[in-house]
Amino acid sequence: MSCYPINRRSLLRQLGVPCALTAVAPLSVWAQKPATLPLARIVVGSGAGSVIDNLARRVSERLQGGYAQSVIVENRTGASGQLAVSYVKGAAPDGATLLLTPSPHMVLFPFTFQSLPYRPAVDLLPVSLGATFDLAFAVGPLVPTQVRTLKEFVQWCKAHPDKAQFGSPAAGSTPHFTGAMLARAENFALDHVAYRGPNPAVLDMVGGHIAAACAPLGDLQTFAKTGKCRVLGTTGRKRSTFTPGTATFLEQGYSDVVIEDWVGFFLPAKTPAALVQWAQEDIARALSIHELKEAMASSCYEVVSSTPDALAARMAEEAARWKGVVTALGFTAMS
Repeated sequence: MSCYPINRRSLLRQLGVPCALTAVAPLSVWAQKPATLPLARIVVGSGAGSVIDNLARRVSERLQGGYAQSVIVENRTGASGQLAVSYVKGAAPDGATLLLTPSPHMVLFPFTFQSLPYRPAVDLLPVSLGATFDLAFAVGPLVPTQVRTLKEFVQWCKAHPDKAQFGSPAAGSTPHFTGAMLARAENFALDHVAYRGPNPAVLDMVGGHIAAACAPLGDLQTFAKTGKCRVLGTTGRKRSTFTPGTATFLEQGYSDVVIEDWVGFFLPAKTPAALVQWAQEDIARALSIHELKEAMASSCYEVVSSTPDALAARMAEEAARWKGVVTALGFTAMS
């Protein structure tokens, strides 16, 4: 998305980030490791059984007994995940309340909503990445089987404008903008159908009600493996390890459509640096366990940790990109 240049320092000031990222001192500089908490919770904005909930529960099992005597997962759904973020924003900065949330809440929502009940870079402290995942663009039975690439889909849409539709989990989502960026790059009309989550969009696509759908790769993989849809492209910088035979948007000539969504762990602002570092180290150990990585691979999640500073830097870079994309596409901020 490099065609949307943004002054990084200007953006950081807009989001409330100091020009120098707040460094978190290694735990070794502190006199002693903080005491094990009696209870900690990981708050997620999606329901029980969701992929993010699954990751949170697997991490909570590994944190229990070390980071805290007991670690629970709390599902606070509503307002597109904003309720969960707001709840953690208002929690005590004592390390006992962690947020696990998808990247759009941190880097995209500031530009797609007229107002948010939180400021990502001010009200929350980055702790660690949890996982990354690619988006995928797929077509169903409404599109002829000979259409196997994004370019061929574009040509089919131009020949059948009445069928040129794609679905996504929501208006203003990263999958929505993926399809919109494809349409803008090829200068053709591709109608967007907004659903409430990825599953309804994917089901309508495999059912032949709409031509295509864009969603996290994991939501499409089962249908692709059984031949009910065809994945035409993925959005990572390189091919997904889960679909090595599928070319990326970048490989197919769409250099602006490079999107790696992620989920990350956060703590409330003003949490002491020692607690942030302690949380990061324990989360990183949990995420390094092979069984956890294997379990999340079934949802096409690549489990990975990071330092707090690395996550903060990634947030700033991606926020700059998304601000440019939203502006270029002329998307009207939602209330």
